[in-house]
Amino acid sequence: MILGAQFYTVKDYTKDLESFADSLKRVADIGYTTVQISGTCDFEADWLAEQLKATGLKCVLTHTKADKILADPKKVCDDHKIFGCRNIGLGMIPGGKGLTEEKYLKFVEDYKPALETINANGCGFFFHNHCEEFKRNAEGKTFMERMIDDLPGINFTLDTYWVQYAGCDANVWLNKLKGKLECIHLKDMAISPEDWSHLMAPVGYGNMDFEKIIETAAGCDVKYLLVEQDKCYDENPFDCLKKSYGYLKALGLN
Repeated sequence: MILGAQFYTVKDYTKDLESFADSLKRVADIGYTTVQISGTCDFEADWLAEQLKATGLKCVLTHTKADKILADPKKVCDDHKIFGCRNIGLGMIPGGKGLTEEKYLKFVEDYKPALETINANGCGFFFHNHCEEFKRNAEGKTFMERMIDDLPGINFTLDTYWVQYAGCDANVWLNKLKGKLECIHLKDMAISPEDWSHLMAPVGYGNMDFEKIIETAAGCDVKYLLVEQDKCYDENPFDCLKKSYGYLKALGLN
């Protein structure tokens, strides 16, 4: 498995092309060889291809705006192929927080044809979970389980932090989704000493058992371990990425 950096971590440093290019260099200097592009300013596919070549990085996944995927999924595929990435990700079910049955059914209706087009063009569609997708309906099925049935061909970017936040076991869900995983998100969970709230932490600096998670991921055909930290609080996000990289490298990963 190969380590990567999820660029949503450094979203505040990618608001224009100049800072975006600099951030790619900084991430490469840490030692990461792959990235997920998410939360950045708009860019042309040719521009990103040039920047990846210059830094030696490989883009293995994106989070692409929902309206772009729905408007022209074939063009999204064509653009991704220009910068050498065939994995097209969606960060969440559209409509904001508060996942309801109505939002879910609209998501399935809208994205089923887009997903089919993406797969037909040699790319993959990857859904990224938060905690809400683990809500259960009256029959006891989670939204995650329903997606497998309702959207044939879907893949998942399992976010280990949000699985834990939902009160579930990342190891169980890695096994449930085996065959539908290529990239997963690693970020750790710590507890605030002030109010006992959940805090995001660099991998290895919280309370999650990442040695076990990584062992399970290795047996579930996961190729890329993408480090993400949505919030870094008072720390510099590049420092947080470096801490995660150091911990994971010490486990024998690169």
